[in-house]
Amino acid sequence: MINNSVSIRKRINWLTAFVVLLVVSALVSGCSVEESSKVHRVGILNGFSPFTDIAEGFKAGMAELGYKEGENIVYDVQVANFDPAEEAQIIKQFVDDDVDLIFTFATEAALSAKTGTAGTDVPVVFAFGVLEGNDLIDSVRQPGGNVTGVRFPGPDLSVKRFEILHEMAPHIKQVGIIYNANYPANQSQLDELHPALASKGVSVVGIPVSSVADIEADLQARTASDDIGMDAILIITDDLSQSPDGWPLISQFAADHNIPIAGSAAFEADTGAVLSYIPNGFATGQLAAPIADKVLKGTAAGEIPVVTPEADLRINYALAEELGLTVDKGLLSQAAEIIY
Repeated sequence: MINNSVSIRKRINWLTAFVVLLVVSALVSGCSVEESSKVHRVGILNGFSPFTDIAEGFKAGMAELGYKEGENIVYDVQVANFDPAEEAQIIKQFVDDDVDLIFTFATEAALSAKTGTAGTDVPVVFAFGVLEGNDLIDSVRQPGGNVTGVRFPGPDLSVKRFEILHEMAPHIKQVGIIYNANYPANQSQLDELHPALASKGVSVVGIPVSSVADIEADLQARTASDDIGMDAILIITDDLSQSPDGWPLISQFAADHNIPIAGSAAFEADTGAVLSYIPNGFATGQLAAPIADKVLKGTAAGEIPVVTPEADLRINYALAEELGLTVDKGLLSQAAEIIY
């Protein structure tokens, strides 16, 4: 949770900076404060701290478009880390502050922003938003309402992630998928994965959970048994399996039993997965900038088509070798980064 006193001080500083910018701009240009109101206020809600590079990419993209932080744009950046109540509180504060735009990521934060801005004129631009299994938008071409952004093609990425894992470890027959049973984006991913795995003669070992404690209990039970019931793990777009508390449990379990993990988030390839396959966060943030620019210049968010980013493959070659996996030159040539 964000410390209330710290948040209040940050907001006072942010609002003070905004007022100072207006006054200075008016004095320099010789125009009124009202005329100098082109200092845009953008609230940024980061739903998961490892995705900070998305915000940095967004700011960089905005700078390239002429939005200079501290001159004609002010950002209020907040982090919620998969806390729905915190997300709702932050969005409410953004609305109360009458920001010109909310930029938010990932799916849960985007949904919170849509709900929290309903009935207002505050536009929302999202990134890393899964569109399947929820009502975030009406359609890719016509998002509708006050929302648009950069999607996260969850089902497609999950299938591709498995295909790469299978290429590296063709011997696998049972792939464990630990997922939050209450996470709306998961069912669409599972629907795509079941036939994809079956086509390779691989079965899905589904492990539905509702808390990190459930993850720990399941993995402990498997460790205590004669057969852990899987020979690989596939991480899908999920909040619990990639949370700060959930991921270490999974990566340690895989290390203890010498089984590979196909990771989702980029940081997972550095901390226990043999690969990660996901759009680059910084580049995704940059993709969102032209969309935000259109919104700030008057185009309704719901009329701007949602865009889809390309994904980057990261391979932990050192770990793959340690596990005896096959990583041929063709696969290495596809990697955006190889970890030795």
